Amino acid sequence: MPAAVARLLLIGSFLPFCWLGMQAVHELGHVIGAYGTGGRVQQVVLHPLTFSRTDVAPNPMPVAVVWAGPLLGILIPCCAAVIAHRCQWPAGFLWRFFAGFCLLANGGYIGLGSFQAIADCGEMLKNGSPMWTLWLFGAATVPAGLWCWHGLGPHFAIGHRQHEIKTSTVWTSIGLLLVMLVLSVAVSAG
Repeated sequence: MPAAVARLLLIGSFLPFCWLGMQAVHELGHVIGAYGTGGRVQQVVLHPLTFSRTDVAPNPMPVAVVWAGPLLGILIPCCAAVIAHRCQWPAGFLWRFFAGFCLLANGGYIGLGSFQAIADCGEMLKNGSPMWTLWLFGAATVPAGLWCWHGLGPHFAIGHRQHEIKTSTVWTSIGLLLVMLVLSVAVSAG
């Protein structure tokens, strides 16, 4: 596979996977938070053409449920990245990139979303989370996400010392995207 095609397919499939995967682990966090606190999940919306959300009612501990989304939404990908690194998976850098993406997305969402009190941020503030906790979450996770991304350019054949992109890595990325698309549609349909 020509290098330019491999780079285009890898980046073109992995970025959408990261977006959908980030939403999936974030909503999984809300689901775990709901069940762990005695709440009942009414609906999970995870369709690829909309923003994700989890509806919980009754929700006896809304602060725990709302914080579980971004907290587990960063912990799960970071654990996956550590496991991939320790096991020396051939495409382990993808999991490091995904962890960085989730750290940046969740941190930016909570930190910056606090100013408009949008979605989860509104719930956090309405249910007693101090504004500074949202800012602290963003201030801690955004730099951590950038740190995760540091030095990954060559793996995507970007910048100096470009690595050759293996065809198996491209197919892994495309496969992850396809699995996430099917999962997203299936969860939203059910």
